[in-house]
Amino acid sequence: MRDDFKPEFLPINIGSLPHTDPEEACNLILRHSPEVPSWPQLPKRSFLENMYVQFSEGFPGIVLERERIYVDRAQDLSPELEHLYLAYLENDPEGYAISPAYAAGLAQWLKGEPDSCRVVKGQVTGPVSWGLTVVDQERRPIVYDEVLADAVAKHLRLKATWQERELRQLHPTTAIFLDEPYMASVGSAYVAVTRERAIALIEEVLDGIEGLKGVHCCGNTDWSLVLSTSVDILSFDTYEYAESLSLYPAEVGSFLRRGGIIAWGIVPPEGERLACETTTSLVRRLHQAMELLVRKGVPFDDLLVASLVSPCCGLGSISLDWAERALALTAGVSKEMRKRYLSS
Repeated sequence: MRDDFKPEFLPINIGSLPHTDPEEACNLILRHSPEVPSWPQLPKRSFLENMYVQFSEGFPGIVLERERIYVDRAQDLSPELEHLYLAYLENDPEGYAISPAYAAGLAQWLKGEPDSCRVVKGQVTGPVSWGLTVVDQERRPIVYDEVLADAVAKHLRLKATWQERELRQLHPTTAIFLDEPYMASVGSAYVAVTRERAIALIEEVLDGIEGLKGVHCCGNTDWSLVLSTSVDILSFDTYEYAESLSLYPAEVGSFLRRGGIIAWGIVPPEGERLACETTTSLVRRLHQAMELLVRKGVPFDDLLVASLVSPCCGLGSISLDWAERALALTAGVSKEMRKRYLSS
């Protein structure tokens, strides 16, 4: 664990919110997660803030057409690929900035100076998910093209590097998360991406991050794969998949011993479930999730010093009221866990 950040069950947000007003969204995050604030992605504001479109600016051959994103491989991509590789080799991300039209929340965020914060969080879509979702003109995922898959990782690395440099204007300690929902498909019969390839793509992006490195997956996956990377923070859907993480006690134990942090996604992102849950019920559920690992030999004390609290996933698809309730519950669980275990 890095000396410049102690997690202490602090609340964090995953990324998206249902707002269209970036200032309103930023204020909501600061209200409920002032110590580890993150800029909000606003997919309801514009198609450009879709998590796959948002980081597409500058990618060779990218086409946005009638709310569709794809790579036109029929054109000569050589000049754009050469530009990308030169920027990568020189570690110069300026040509791969994330413009305000694509991330109004980030632009709003960079205007302010968050008070009382310990770390500023950002996020970028991970290369496995981006490469599986973004297709060519024949609707074939570009991750299956060796050249383009490598370009995806380098492109997203430059996006992460640029973002980290910008966020460091607000605070010297940063955390950049890779959002990898499609990691749940790696290893299945439907996705021809090997474990080794997935690790290499993720590691390429993580290598461009100097601060804390996070990976978020809101589905079930081979957690040993994620934990074998240089990730510092594992963010996962604890509400649904706590048992799946407990299948890897040795890997989790090793991760914690090298200073790793777990962001427990204990607050559901659906209105129906949010209506049924309280701080007390979610604290109970979090204890149950931790106990699954403790029973398999992971020391409870190791978990206590290496935990954050978050929603299971982004909140961009629900109503404003439900999103605020989700963040309030996240803060409530954080407060109760801190009171029980960190009070002097």
